[in-house]
Formats: sequence, structure tokens, C-alpha cells
Amino acid sequence: MAKFSIVLVAPDIPGNTGSIGRTCVALDIRLILIKPYGFSLDQKSVRRAGLDYWKHVQLTEYDSFDQFISGESLNEHPENLFFFSRFSETPYFNAKFTNSCYLVFGSETSGLPDHISTDYPSNFFSLPMFSSKIRSLNLSNAATAVAYESVRQIDFV
Repeated sequence: MAKFSIVLVAPDIPGNTGSIGRTCVALDIRLILIKPYGFSLDQKSVRRAGLDYWKHVQLTEYDSFDQFISGESLNEHPENLFFFSRFSETPYFNAKFTNSCYLVFGSETSGLPDHISTDYPSNFFSLPMFSSKIRSLNLSNAATAVAYESVRQIDFV
């Protein structure tokens, strides 16, 4: 079964984090949260969105992006990092996901820090949006779509 991880960098909206945690439980994958958060993890809205599944989330927390990179030994394997941004021109369908990959999403209000796109320019992907009427997709919806594409590639290849 798939064992990749979803990573949220400085999430702002507790409901999205709770919903993504629920997806992680459904797929038996880890959720990695990188501080700062725009909420407290004991906030009711996180638990409400995660329902009674939140206690089953395989949660790892890091104080910073650099701590995450070193803690997960990703300096040696940057190819395992997949970042998602509306500014990328490469659709996520072109990504080659693996069991050891990290699906990294930024804050709902500010996205990923600029230094990440400088450090990993070829690791960025986007979800297609064909209407000019919206700026972005809901974080929980985007993370779930990418997670299931990862499962499809990894488990059904």
C-alpha cells in the first residue's frame, strides 16, 4: 500500500487540516505539519473536520521547513519532494510519484515560501484550472486529488 506523506507548510485554516488528516487516515499515510500554524491543533474545528478519525492521524510536526528537510533526510533525496503551486506550469499528471514521496502544500493564504521555489524549481506542479474566475482550489480538495493520483500511480502501476 502507498506510504507517501502529505506535508502542510504553515497551514492557516483548521478545517482544511482536519479534512486532510481524515484523507491521510483513509489512505494510511502520514500527515506532516510544519509550523507556524494559524490555529491550535487542539482547536475544535480541526477535530470537527477530522471527525473522530483525528486520533488516528499519523502526525509528525516540525518547527521549520529546514528542520523538516534534515529530519526526513531529504537533502540526499530531493527528488522525493513534490511541491504544489498555482504558479507552476507543469500539471501534476506529469509527476512520477513513489512510495517515498512527500506531497508538499503551502499555506492557504500565502502559499509556499519563495525560497522553496528557488531551491527546488523542477519539483513544482499544479492542478489544472480552466476558469479565470478563481485564483486557487481549496487546499483540502487539492491535497486529496493529488493523494489519490499518487495512490493510482503507486499501487496500480
